[in-house]
Amino acid sequence: MSRLIIFISGSGSNLQAILDAAANQTIPAEIVLVVSNRKEAYGLERARQAGVPTLYFPLKPYKEDGRGRDQYDADLADQIKPYQPDLIVLAGWMHVLSPVFLNQFPHQVINLHPALPGTFAGTHAIERAYEAYQRGEISHSGCMVHYTIPEVDAGPVIAQAVVPIHPTDTLHSFAARMHQAEHILLVEAIAKVLASGVF
Repeated sequence: MSRLIIFISGSGSNLQAILDAAANQTIPAEIVLVVSNRKEAYGLERARQAGVPTLYFPLKPYKEDGRGRDQYDADLADQIKPYQPDLIVLAGWMHVLSPVFLNQFPHQVINLHPALPGTFAGTHAIERAYEAYQRGEISHSGCMVHYTIPEVDAGPVIAQAVVPIHPTDTLHSFAARMHQAEHILLVEAIAKVLASGVF
């Protein structure tokens, strides 16, 4: 049974999709830890309800006392090493991980991003895609899961899905469709990586 650690920063709806998939054995994995950099992230409550250990590990103290991001990443890696993860899944994790972290888990960190490869890297990708559609610049968007590298929302793509934008869409309805696609794609991508043994 593969060991997963899930990193979140928010409500944890993607985490819930993974918890459900592990529970019904859609993915042959155990979630051994959920990490959040935000104390109020509802995903921590989702993890507790599922009986999964949690770790709240904020960046702010490192910024305030001058230790900085590299030390944060080094300490974060030290915190999770004892859990011996096979795969680390960034499921709405709002912090760019540096080589200090990534080099300690080669080919073991994957990221979900709500845009297609080469488009809308960084934050607010759903909003930016919706605005681009309104300007007539794109006809659709999508989401992808990729191996994490220091460059934001880049790295080899594991799986991707096109998400249409309809003329009648509001930002809310488009975002809801995007999140539905993310939940499906993320579980598929985890299953694909675990089956490949490339981690």
